Amino acid sequence: MRSSNTFGVHFVLRRMAKTHSIFARITVNGTRCELALKQTIDPGDWNAAKGSAKPKTPALKQLNSLLEEVRAKLVSNYQQLNLAGDFFTAEMLKNAYLGKTVTGEEKMTLNRLVAMHNEMLGKTLEPGTMKNYKSTAIYIRNYLNLKYDAGDIYLKDLTHEFITGFEYYVRNNPLKTGDPCTNNGAMKHLERLKKMVNWACTNEWIEKNPFAAFRLRFRRREMDFLDKDELARIEGRELVNPMLGRVRDLFVFSCYSGLAYIDLVRLKPANIITGADGMQWIKTSRKKSSIPVNVPLLRPALAILEKFRAQEDAERWETVFPVVSNQEMNRSLKLIGEICEIKKHLTFHLARHTFATTVTLMNGVPIETISKLLGHTKLATTMIYAHVMQTKVGMDMRLLESKLGGR
Repeated sequence: MRSSNTFGVHFVLRRMAKTHSIFARITVNGTRCELALKQTIDPGDWNAAKGSAKPKTPALKQLNSLLEEVRAKLVSNYQQLNLAGDFFTAEMLKNAYLGKTVTGEEKMTLNRLVAMHNEMLGKTLEPGTMKNYKSTAIYIRNYLNLKYDAGDIYLKDLTHEFITGFEYYVRNNPLKTGDPCTNNGAMKHLERLKKMVNWACTNEWIEKNPFAAFRLRFRRREMDFLDKDELARIEGRELVNPMLGRVRDLFVFSCYSGLAYIDLVRLKPANIITGADGMQWIKTSRKKSSIPVNVPLLRPALAILEKFRAQEDAERWETVFPVVSNQEMNRSLKLIGEICEIKKHLTFHLARHTFATTVTLMNGVPIETISKLLGHTKLATTMIYAHVMQTKVGMDMRLLESKLGGR
């Protein structure tokens, strides 16, 4: 948390009914408050520029000594709070002077919440997920530094206005030059902030949730996938480069099994079993959600599996397939796409989409079954694939038409 040199104490007069009372105006980290000293004075005896009484009489000299004692105590309290290294405001310094206990809610700031969340949950969340939370933390820190002199804000002061302002900031201030957030990208940052604020509400660090009236607005994306012809082109293409051939086989295996990259590379021989039906099955669980996944091996996937089992160095692998990094996988897929003259942007995750659409949905597999095969926790997640399959709709209607015609 950034430090600030804005601490100051100045004594001022305030007209109160028929008298003029002396207040200590406290400034800390861009915040300000006033402390009533319960002392009165005639305006003619006050030096406004110096913030002290004109020492014309012993009583006025004694008043100035009292003011300096107040200043010294405030300075001492400031130094103690500053040494603690925590974010604090003028109001908090005033409370320290008055001996008031600061509650947990009053102490908890947004930066502290983010740091605590990432430290405590960083041990349970996946590295990729934590990387995203760290990006959100940078956005939050940058926005706080821009909006507040103190570079932080108490959770109790979070408002709906803060959330909408943060959304505008994320949309218009990319972390990388020339790489602005898409709508869904901005919503993901807000979603992560919302999760952290909800966590604070659960821990009773904040009473009112600023996200109560805020709605995340994700836009439905058209899910790209390979059609039957494109998949056949990749399967049948002769690839001289060994790495490209290996990546192609892993990609095609995913097209016929629906496994995500991380689940494919951690697949072990024990995860391949023979079912009661005599078929070979993949029995595993998704790394992302720990949801059990049971997928029967279709012939193209089984052929690739046997191909890797037959390789001379297969016994040295602890996993079913040799590990290829996600970066190398996607880099090779880009080259494979160019070789096979496929215009779509090939990534390994595209294989999972292809399994859900071209391989299963287009061949009459019910959406509920596809959801189970993919390891989705909600059917609504699988429905995004059904949304794009206009060809399947046409096939279903032609089948219905033929049945009606036969009747």
